[in-house]
Amino acid sequence: MKALVLREHGDMDRLLLEPDFPDPVAGSGDVVVRVRATALNYHDIFTRRGMPGIRIDMPAILGLDIAGEIVTVGDGVEGWHPGDRVLIDPTNRVEGGLMGETIHGGLAELVRVRAHQLIAMPANVGFAQAAALPCAYGTAMRMIETIGQVAAGETVLILGASGGVGVCSLLLAKLAGATVIACASTPDKMARLRALGADHVVNYAEQDFMAAVHALAGKPRIRGGGGGVDVVVNFTGGDTWVRSLRCLRQGGRLLTCGATAGYAPAEDIRYIWTFELRVQGSNGWRRADIMRLLELVGQGKLSVQIDRVYALDDAREALATLESRRAFGKLIVAPDTALA
Repeated sequence: MKALVLREHGDMDRLLLEPDFPDPVAGSGDVVVRVRATALNYHDIFTRRGMPGIRIDMPAILGLDIAGEIVTVGDGVEGWHPGDRVLIDPTNRVEGGLMGETIHGGLAELVRVRAHQLIAMPANVGFAQAAALPCAYGTAMRMIETIGQVAAGETVLILGASGGVGVCSLLLAKLAGATVIACASTPDKMARLRALGADHVVNYAEQDFMAAVHALAGKPRIRGGGGGVDVVVNFTGGDTWVRSLRCLRQGGRLLTCGATAGYAPAEDIRYIWTFELRVQGSNGWRRADIMRLLELVGQGKLSVQIDRVYALDDAREALATLESRRAFGKLIVAPDTALA
């Protein structure tokens, strides 16, 4: 089969498109899936570079989020048949492991997966739509709805709103009936966030987002209440952390699922106790989060934002686009773009 193969950690040139990588074979409890679409995530960049404490057996094939059709079914697999359209939960929650990291992923024509990771796709959901969901949209679902319980009438500030997690956080917050302040770094991204329903947008490259939020929602006050937003979505960390806390109203909550700008930020815990704030973490997604997303997409309530679909031959270009943060929404790689 054709596959984009990583044989050693390093720069983008370490990824090689190999035309004759061995086809996977279904063992007991496995199925082999013909890949129709794989969504890229920044985790793929980290895996290519190498991550401290995580050992990757080489060669490796990147790509966490995969949708396709079953080709073969191994011994002991019940309820699944060749031709079934499936989305794969990237996390093996039984034996352990992650697709595209410790297990070969979707940047290939075929992939082997444990049957318990399969999720049936609704007939009216396309492969590219489905593949976009697990990692980024699943994380957003868990953060905004499952754990954060964002509700109608609340005001939500979203940092990094133009990426996969940020876009879905915006869509889910609006679906819940919240007012959204979305932060981005370019006029183009700001315009696209407005088109998706953001009530206010802030260009954090040109102005201090905390000052902008205080101008929009008021400066939080202890006496008399009022001022500030109900929820801040912050998966950047770094130097945005304390300013995020200062945007919250008394009793507000900060939702976090990552730290792309640094995991050990300066902290001022006085704001947490003084304003009785809540910091709520969400760690990835669960199967129920993915199934909820498929339901919303199938019902037409959630629109999956796809920036571009690339051919497998152009997967390195797609990864370079992701790494340079030039995408808005999800990037998809497909062995046959016409079928994605």
